[in-house]
Amino acid sequence: MNHSSSEKEPETIEPLRYLSKTEMAAIENELVKDYRFGQQQLIEMWGHASALAITKAYPLSSLTKKQPTVLVICGPDQNGSIGLVCARHLRIFEYEPTIFYPKRSSHSLHQDFTVQCEKMDIPFLSYLPTEVQLINDAYNLVIDAILGPETDLKDVKEPYSGILVTLKQVKIPIASVDMPSGWDVDEASEDGIAPEVLISLTVPKKCATSFSGKHFLAGRFLPYDMQKKYELNLPEFPGTECLIEL
Repeated sequence: MNHSSSEKEPETIEPLRYLSKTEMAAIENELVKDYRFGQQQLIEMWGHASALAITKAYPLSSLTKKQPTVLVICGPDQNGSIGLVCARHLRIFEYEPTIFYPKRSSHSLHQDFTVQCEKMDIPFLSYLPTEVQLINDAYNLVIDAILGPETDLKDVKEPYSGILVTLKQVKIPIASVDMPSGWDVDEASEDGIAPEVLISLTVPKKCATSFSGKHFLAGRFLPYDMQKKYELNLPEFPGTECLIEL
């Protein structure tokens, strides 16, 4: 008996795969087209899982400022909407998020998430202070939901290039959603922002191989057939958790 169980062991320790931009796009496409996941449903699950990861990395009791303030910076695409959902759940979890969303998407789906945050009385900033000390003083941490795997780095212009310059200078922790903004999704980064926490969604991206901070994998919903097809070797999530620290 013992002999056969020890033979099987190598299967369980196959390394988790880190995916390229192309592979990630294929998975997302398949989820929507073949498995009939709605875009809103995916963004909701990812945003909720991101908020839970924030509560694990930065429990309310660990925050040093009097108010549990969090600054959530949202980009123009899907990653920004995930940030909006994350902020809404953090509000429910009794954090005090403030959102900076400089270029609001015209997509009705993204607008819905914006309205949900407004209805939760989450404040929206009209501009980001360039005086970094103001950010350090006002918030416990920054959640970077600016640029996701869908962004082409060559197209990154203002206000986002300026925001990244500011984020390189802040002293409070940064937690990045899915990938650190400004990094190339397929490559290790040398000089981008340096988040303390990375929340990889569904599957880590290739750039995360060079990430040395606290790394969570969040979003536990991928159908088993897809896990097998892409040989993802996802880790065992504990109990009913939808995230795990890698």
